Amino acid sequence: MSDSYRPIHRALVSVFHKEGIEVLAQAFKNAGTEVVSTGSTAKKLAELGVNVTPVEKVTGFPESLDGRVKTLDPHIHSGILADMTNPEHRSQLAELGIKPFDLVVVNLYPFADTVRSGADEAQDIEKIDIGGPSMIRGAAKNHASVAIITDPADYALTATRVQNGEGFSLEERKWFAAKAFAQTASYDATIAEWTSSRWAKPQTLQSDAAQDSAGTEFAPTLSRTWDLAHTLRYGENPHQQAALYIDPLNQIGFAHAEQLGGKPMSYNNYVDADSAWRSVWDFAPAIAVAVVKHSNPCGLAIGATVAQAHRKAHACDPMSAYGGVIAANTRVSLEMAQQVKP
Repeated sequence: MSDSYRPIHRALVSVFHKEGIEVLAQAFKNAGTEVVSTGSTAKKLAELGVNVTPVEKVTGFPESLDGRVKTLDPHIHSGILADMTNPEHRSQLAELGIKPFDLVVVNLYPFADTVRSGADEAQDIEKIDIGGPSMIRGAAKNHASVAIITDPADYALTATRVQNGEGFSLEERKWFAAKAFAQTASYDATIAEWTSSRWAKPQTLQSDAAQDSAGTEFAPTLSRTWDLAHTLRYGENPHQQAALYIDPLNQIGFAHAEQLGGKPMSYNNYVDADSAWRSVWDFAPAIAVAVVKHSNPCGLAIGATVAQAHRKAHACDPMSAYGGVIAANTRVSLEMAQQVKP
């Protein structure tokens, strides 16, 4: 085994989503790993038979402020951030009576899920995680000594490495750290998007010097994030790969549409569907149908009924309509459906 591998003797586990934690619990029991945990996570691990040390036993301070303060304590963060390759760090830990962590497992409060649920602002704010990102960033920074796991998809591998005593290599810990930094960056970008759309700059803070000629002020930075939804059938051309990413705060649009049948969508399918949808709604409230191929309408018509509009749109270029995307700005009737059916 390479010297860069670090066995996992002590773990800190604090997860909002408990799915899949059973595999870690079994590994901790089998390996005799010392586990420190918080609140409901500690309760869940104890139910699974893990000998858990509650975080307040380590900090000497109870979880407080309705759970807002749990792990924000030097006894926790010194154990996360101590570089065990540094003799001075090891000496200071010994002097302070603090044990280092070899593994940190964290997932965050579901901020985006809470916003999408329609919760009020106070509820959204309570789902802005503070301690979780702090632990993740600390462990990711200190990847020289600590493995940071933020994705339940990595639990099975982690359990194996805990049980066999191998731990993770430095290169593996770096990869997990990069993954963790990407997650906290995305989490903060989502919060920034939400706050910037709701908390406008008050008039009392306006400055003429900071405004452009149109009287609007530009933000110094723009932070947005998108989450991978799924891999597409292919990209713009069959030999290319593509994936669909969605805005975590937005449930509107084709990215969130339910596919009722047919092959998985390709990149071109999404582009054509968006083009067709935009085309027909330009004619509302008149009933309109569009037939789009390669992102351009090859047929577009209005009618007294949706079936009539479809017949007229299809007649514009029946040859190009083959393999195209059809959109209507009203409910599709049985008559139209029968016309579309091959």
